[in-house]
Amino acid sequence: MCFSAVSSFGAAAVLLPAGAVSMYRAREVDRKYLAICTLPFLFGLQQLIEGINWIAGGRGHAGLVDQLSLAYMFFSFFAWPVWVPFSVYFLEPNHRRPIYVVFSIFGGMLGASQYFPYLAHDDWLTTTFLPSAISYGGKELLDLVIGRVPTYTIYLFLVLAPLLMSSDKSARVFGLLVAAVATVTYFFFSYAYVSVFCFGGAVMSLYLVVFIFKKETSRTAA
Repeated sequence: MCFSAVSSFGAAAVLLPAGAVSMYRAREVDRKYLAICTLPFLFGLQQLIEGINWIAGGRGHAGLVDQLSLAYMFFSFFAWPVWVPFSVYFLEPNHRRPIYVVFSIFGGMLGASQYFPYLAHDDWLTTTFLPSAISYGGKELLDLVIGRVPTYTIYLFLVLAPLLMSSDKSARVFGLLVAAVATVTYFFFSYAYVSVFCFGGAVMSLYLVVFIFKKETSRTAA
């Protein structure tokens, strides 16, 4: 199987320690990279949650699956469109930073509209365990307004544009890697797009670990 409890736990086992060490490395080398180098650790947490979700689903613990799915979707719908532009903010010169504040604000607005209705409507988020993936589906508030495809298009824009527009080469490279994941997910894994996209993003975040360990110490690092 391509995706399973083993793959999720395996990703978490790599990303959590690698992310923690990369955060420490960024703090020592150049603190402006600390926020973006937190991403591997956060992806690791999300993958750990999904690994536990696989086990809970396999054992028929429906209530636990609901709680774990809510935790997983917090990262997917709310954390990523806020944290990604927030992390790039620190890489930009002062005159460009307001752009990334705007991205984070709009990311937070979109994420809140997608995620918080799940807390009020227990039946809106549905979790389906497929042979090689988990499908997180159900209703979304913006389905009633603009539809699912435009919503996800805006979501991808708010996640990818801050990276691809960055003046920092490492952020642009990471953005290209995530864009590749989004493209592959759209064409081959649309039946489980949330899970597969986040797993692919988690794997690609290892680039940030490699980058920060190759980077020489900045003279301006505090």
